[in-house]
Amino acid sequence: MKKVRALVLGAGSRGNAYAAYSRECPDELEVVAVAEPDQKRRDQFAERYQIGPEKCFTGWEEALAQPKMADAVFVCTLDEMHTAPALKALELGYDVLLEKPMSNTEEECIAIERGVRESGRVLTVCHVLRYTPFFRKIKELIREGAIGKTVTIDLIENVGYWHQAHSFVRGNWRDAKETSPMILAKSCHDLDIICWLMEDRCKWISSFGSLVHFMKENQPAGAADRCLDGCPYEDECVYFAPKIYLTGSTEWPADIITTDLTPEGITEALRKGPYGRCVYCCDNNVVDHQVVNMEFAGGATASFTMTGFTAELTRQIKIMGTNGQITGDLDRSRILLQRFGEEDATEVPVPGVRDGFGHGGGDFGVVQNFIRLVNGEGDNLTSANVSLQSHRMCFAAEKSRREHCAVRLGK
Repeated sequence: MKKVRALVLGAGSRGNAYAAYSRECPDELEVVAVAEPDQKRRDQFAERYQIGPEKCFTGWEEALAQPKMADAVFVCTLDEMHTAPALKALELGYDVLLEKPMSNTEEECIAIERGVRESGRVLTVCHVLRYTPFFRKIKELIREGAIGKTVTIDLIENVGYWHQAHSFVRGNWRDAKETSPMILAKSCHDLDIICWLMEDRCKWISSFGSLVHFMKENQPAGAADRCLDGCPYEDECVYFAPKIYLTGSTEWPADIITTDLTPEGITEALRKGPYGRCVYCCDNNVVDHQVVNMEFAGGATASFTMTGFTAELTRQIKIMGTNGQITGDLDRSRILLQRFGEEDATEVPVPGVRDGFGHGGGDFGVVQNFIRLVNGEGDNLTSANVSLQSHRMCFAAEKSRREHCAVRLGK
């Protein structure tokens, strides 16, 4: 298998998450160029992956204006900036690893799928849950007929109270108009995994959800608008920014808020930047909880709950079939199989996860699979064509939530 050479567009959290594969498996992947508008992040990325200054660019437009310099492009820009670089990279003959969501509009998702067909190139969408050992094992059990025919799937995404505050109140994904609604930005993973496990077409969707907590009217009396401006609630408030970012760790989420990861640098970022704001005094508008109900063509149903009000960050699933049930917790890597008529459930072993890679090993798995595809091997579990269905489900769910109606999906 030949080594794949990659140009990474976006040196933020997701760009680093996928590029890290090259440090783990240097014989399979080499990062040869980067495009990133933030100079400090660009310089740090270049140093980490030993990229010369001639292959460091200020934006994707500059990078893709150069003669073809790699085999693949990793598109890890913000949600609203996925479509143009993905289409340009396909046009230039690159294979593409595309961070989810494909786009924040259905029309652009369709355009990307069309661009893949016309170019004949490989494009993999980073629906990383399909590549986790946890969900692969559940898929294997379903296909083996361990619980008979799947009738109902119930999936809960426990976002976690502080993660909700970090990403969706103070952070980049707080404003649906600037990036994407919550169901697309955070939970397109979940509707995609439901689709994959159900192996059927979703026919109807209804959804409810809103922003109920992180609003100005819930700010305690006398609280400061910024945590470090002498807020009297710093001891009792779980969202007090230093409790989240000044923990001694220089990894996520601290590395999101600044490139200067000294205590002084983090403190300065909290004093002046968006992550130091009171969670009740931000410009956020995405929901902090949402439910989605789905009916599939064969009659099976599914429900999905996203909530920002949990202590843990994990996904929990229950799959109910005609002969038994499967329950699982992604973060604990635990799967229980209960066949009807048997007194006790059986714990099913789950293969280990590669250290240092997030999403239950999915970040590693998606890159590994993409490299094989570029080399003409394996199946594309999350092609643009496959991913289009779950994206359409997200758009339908958001329409249902806004308009309080059930939405029928076309073929």
